[in-house]
This record gives sequence, C-alpha cells and structure tokens, in this order.
Amino acid sequence: MTSLPTVRTAKKRFPRLAVTALAIGLMTGTALVAPPAAITAHAASPASLPSFADLVEKVTPAVVTITAAHKVTTPQVPQELQEMMRHFGLPDEALPGGRGGNGRPRIESALGSGFVIDPSGYIVTNRHVIEGADEVKVHFQDQTDDVPAKIVGQDERSDLALLKVEPKKPLQALAFGDSDKMRPGDWVIAVGNPFGLGGTVTAGIVSARGRDIDAANLNDFLQIDASINKGNSGGPTFNANGEVIGINTAIFSPTGGSVGIGFAIPSNVAKPVIEKLKTTGHVQRGYLGVTLQAVTPEIADSLGLKEPKGAIINAVSPKSPAEKGGLKQGDVVQSINGKSIDNQRDLARNVAGIDPGKTVDLGVLRGGKAVTVSVKLGEAPNSGDKDNGPGGSTSPDGKGDNASVAGLKLGKLDDRTRERMGLDNDAQGVVIVDPGKDELGLRPGDIIASVNNESVKAPADVNSQVEKAKKDGRKSVLLLVRRGDQQMFLPLPVTPKG
Repeated sequence: MTSLPTVRTAKKRFPRLAVTALAIGLMTGTALVAPPAAITAHAASPASLPSFADLVEKVTPAVVTITAAHKVTTPQVPQELQEMMRHFGLPDEALPGGRGGNGRPRIESALGSGFVIDPSGYIVTNRHVIEGADEVKVHFQDQTDDVPAKIVGQDERSDLALLKVEPKKPLQALAFGDSDKMRPGDWVIAVGNPFGLGGTVTAGIVSARGRDIDAANLNDFLQIDASINKGNSGGPTFNANGEVIGINTAIFSPTGGSVGIGFAIPSNVAKPVIEKLKTTGHVQRGYLGVTLQAVTPEIADSLGLKEPKGAIINAVSPKSPAEKGGLKQGDVVQSINGKSIDNQRDLARNVAGIDPGKTVDLGVLRGGKAVTVSVKLGEAPNSGDKDNGPGGSTSPDGKGDNASVAGLKLGKLDDRTRERMGLDNDAQGVVIVDPGKDELGLRPGDIIASVNNESVKAPADVNSQVEKAKKDGRKSVLLLVRRGDQQMFLPLPVTPKG
C-alpha cells in the first residue's frame, strides 16, 4: 500500500540503558486525545466542557505498567572483521552488542500497559506486549518495586494475554462495561504508559465501530481518536462511567506516533476470551472448515438477494465439519442460531465464539431457496485460525465449442485443452479464451466451473444461464472461477460495458 500509513504495535523496548522504540507490525496503546476542536469552538466557556478528574482518580490505581524481559544474543563478528574495525580506529562499542557483547547474551525489555480485573491479582494486557518474554514484571503506581507476574494464558487471534501477581492485599480492580452500547461520538478516557512516561490520561470520542484492520485477527475494533503511542499497548479505554469498554491495541501511523486514529478491542469481545484464559489457560474456538467470500452488491443481484448481506461459501474442506454437516459450495450463510449474519467476518467471529463440539443451525440460501443446515463444530486448528489458454474462433450466438458470451470469449474444455493446461483428465468447466474488457480480473486460461451454482461444461451452458438472468431482470450472474489451486466467486454483468 503505497502512501497509506502503517499499522503498528505500541510496545516500548529498552536494550540495556539505551532507549529504543521498536515499531514492527501493529501498534497499540491506551490513551485518548483532547476534546475535538469542533466541541471547543462551540463551547460557551472552558467550564462547560466535561472534567474526568474524579473518574481518573478512581481508576488510575488499577492501571499498571508491564515490563517484559527478553534474552537476546548478539551475532558473533568474525575475528578478521573485529581486527579490521580496530585497525580503522573503531571502538569496541561499535561491535554488535557493544563492548564485551559480541556473541554474548544480553537483556532487552519491552514496556506496555495493563489493568487489574480481579482483586486477587489477575491483570489483562496485549499478547504482543509479553510475547516471547522470559520474565514479566508489573509496576503499580502506588508501589516502588516491580512485582513478578506469571503468564496465565495468551491468545494470538485476539492479541490478549492474562497475567497473575500475588498481592499482599486485595487489589483495586476495574469492571468491564458494555461495548455494544458505545456509539460514534461517545466520550472515552484512557490511562496508560506512553513512551515509558508512566500514568498518562487522555480523552476523546469513539470515531467508528466494527473496524477490520487485520485479517488474522477476529476482533471488530472500536476506532477512537486517541493518543495511542508506544508503551500504551494493553491499557484500558473507559466510558464516562469509568467502565472498561475497550483494550487499546493498534494505531494507524506514518511516523510511529499518534495521528488520532487508534483501535481498541471491544470489551464484549475480550470478556469471553479472558474468561477462557483464566479457567483453562488457552482458547478453544469452533471450526466449520470453509473458505468464505463477501456478498457484494453485484453478487447479491446475481443471486436475487434484496441486499448484500451474508457470507458465500466458495470452498468446503474435505472431511471437515462443514462437509459432514452438508454445507455446499455456493451456499450463502445468512444466519447462525437465528442471529443474522452481515458478512463473512461476522460469520467467522460467531463460529469462533462457540465451543467445539456444539451444534449450530445455519440459515442458508441454496439455489434460491432458504434451508437450515445443522453442523457440529470442530476445534479450530492452532494459528496465530492458489499461460494463456487455448485460442480458436468464436461464434457470436454462444452455442459453439468456442463462443462469445457476455463479453467473454469462451472455449470448451476438451482433452487437448486439459493436456495443454496441465489439468486432470476429469477436470470440468469452460475455459476463458479472452476476457475482453472485463473489470473483474479474469485472465485467459481461467476456468468457469459454474454459473449461478449450476455446473457448466460448454459455452452454451454459460450462455443459457446469462439469458435466464436477463429474463429474470438481473444485472449479473455468479461465476465460480478456478485459477490453478484457487477458486473465487465473481459477479459477471450480463450486459458487457461498451
């Protein structure tokens, strides 16, 4: 992505005494910005703005600093290179690891934030704060010494971790609020440890809901105009009642610092994960065994749907729960246990939130008819959860072995074509010879396996489905296209553009 800002994690690393910030991949935090200018511009006076001082005074003791220590071995520099460096007057400090550090282990520390959720000493933070740590310590704002902490459990898919300290007395703990009640424009407040500065308070608003910033992550992030910086990872975002409604995890930033676009894991997503970490130390997630695709407006039209909602199955894994339950390629999943599904991420998140071994009822659109498919979920695998085709003349009526249909030049998949394309002898479908002015990304050699979930073996089959769609008043048909080991549903306009 050329000019787009990057998503970064916000943990602070301190190799030896030198302070070094590592921003690799995602960036997290727990702070928020001052009231927006639009609000201050319309305020009658500073006294009319809200003060969060009482709230901050109440919650601050439960917000902590996390220090995660890692043993790092510096690379061994060849003796010849060492002598050459000294020959040119370079000091030993110029060697990797500095004086005496060549090839020897040293300690690096990463700083993040966290918060107490149980008086007995349970503390929540981000997984990436403590990932790979050899030692974890917690610093409370009302104590001088750091307290050693045990990693109870961590979950890569949600980027959450649970720690446990052994306090001498019950700790002040924070309560979770209902993140589903947060609306864009609602106030949020955070206390965190940006840049290792210790307890820092910021405030802002919820900018948006349901942000998808990482395909591997199952969270549906709250976007906040927050000053989330390095060292803020894992800290809490509060609502105006002092309840935790989010755990700050990432920012968009071209520089590594806050530009006012931050992301927090919603509390309603975090709570069940934290509970599982607390009871079992790990998270088991339900598993269907399908690959999913979004229902775009064009796909919805090709299927006769009134709106582009649901998740379309473009592949079913062999011997998976989905195959055993009777799900089929081309099924559009519209609900799970009676709950409507908006998109493929919504379905994946709902399935993952159900324990393996339980049976779910999926509302499916299949061949234009609504059916219910019951599937017993498996357990998700551990994870953090593919030449040109033949030429030939074409016939304009779509009825020959080589024909032009909806702007595509198509060819029959015969034995000779299979051999030239390296396909199995039993491969079926219709070959795209020339995609014309296609805007879907089709290529010569792509194979159309089905149209509107009906298998096709000749260009005439494709033409028949296109003509049927025109008669039904639809603007497009749904192609299942195979390219090598990959396959994808694509909406093809029945009337090609100029």
